[in-house]
Amino acid sequence: MAERIAFRMNLNPGQTEQYRRRHDAIWPELVDLLKSSGISDYTIWLDPETDHLFATLVRADNHTMERLADAEIMGRWWSMMGDIMQANPDSSPVQVELIKMFELA
Repeated sequence: MAERIAFRMNLNPGQTEQYRRRHDAIWPELVDLLKSSGISDYTIWLDPETDHLFATLVRADNHTMERLADAEIMGRWWSMMGDIMQANPDSSPVQVELIKMFELA
């Protein structure tokens, strides 16, 4: 059964429009990689008071999300995004896993 997960990332102050522009022009090859990794229904929301990004996505039972970091295009995307959001030493975005507390199905 597919699983919905959620996580939080941190946008640098003043980078809202740049973040939106970059995602409006997301590379088709990156979209293909995400989808072929078993990811769907991926949505990112912004809390403008805190610059926190809240993301949810659905991943298939046979997802390969753990291998995304090995993909060259993922590394390029993370490097490009690293100047506008908090990033780890490997350029991946700092992510905080969120715990589901309630769901109305």
